[in-house]
Parts: sequence; structure tokens; C-alpha cells
Amino acid sequence: MSSARLSTVVLDAYDAHELAGFYMRLLGYEVRADEPDWVLIGPPPGAPGTALAFETEPGYVPPVWPTRRREEQQMMLHLDIEVDDLEAETGRAVAEGARLADHQPQDDVRVLLDPSGHPFCLWVETPAQGSGLSRRAPGPRPPAPPARTPAPRRSVRLPGRPSR
Repeated sequence: MSSARLSTVVLDAYDAHELAGFYMRLLGYEVRADEPDWVLIGPPPGAPGTALAFETEPGYVPPVWPTRRREEQQMMLHLDIEVDDLEAETGRAVAEGARLADHQPQDDVRVLLDPSGHPFCLWVETPAQGSGLSRRAPGPRPPAPPARTPAPRRSVRLPGRPSR
């Protein structure tokens, strides 16, 4: 068995502090580390949850969802956030600065866009999902992309991360 553990999901943004503030209010998280262009947040001590980090990226381009055109920034990932009351939490997320996405693929999921344009899902477990063993409802399912020839792979050098 591997000793590796997922500890943090990192999202680029126009303004790391603004986006961190949104998710702190949405999830009840607190700041764990704060630098000029980097913010790490996580659940309060003893509470479950995965840490989120935000990095200011001056050239940040919001993803387009569910559009799958080559020339548009593709969604790389999205966050699934389980809630008890889908309508109430959707309203709270919108009040905090999220936007409801135009395409809503399922009744038990709400796809929203955070203030930087990242798609995320609020979802509730429904009796149709079975025994409750699954902690994840199906996420957004955009239309299938048209068949195309894959682009050549490019080597990408990531800038160094600030010390944490």
C-alpha cells in the first residue's frame, strides 16, 4: 500500500485571496498559510475535509463549461461538495458570489461557477444512489466532444511554488 495521500487541491485564480475568501465562507474553512500570491485554507482542526490552495496567476483564463471547443480553456477538474439541502446551499453559494451554470444535467446536482469561473457541484445523496456507500454523486456531464486528432504533447515547466 502506498504512503502517498492527497493533501491539497490547488486552483489558479485572478486573485488568490478573493477566491480563498469565497471558499472559506462556503465551506467554513480557515486560513492555514497566507502569502502575497498564495493562500492555503482547510477545515478547522479535527474537522474532516481536504485543504484547498489558491495561487494568483496573472494570465489566468477561466474554463468554459460545458463547451468543448479547442480554442477555449478546458475544465481540468471540478470540486464536488456534498450538502444536506441542495436549494438552500445553492442560494447561499450564489449569495457568496457563485453563479448558477446555464447547463444543469441532473436534479440532485447544481453546477455553479465560483468567482474565478471554476465549475463546482453541490450535490445531495438521494435514495436512488443506493446504500450510501458512494460519497459522490455523478458530476457534470457535458456533451461529448467531437472526434478529433490529438494535439501534439508539449512539455510544460511549472513555476516554483512559494514556500508553505
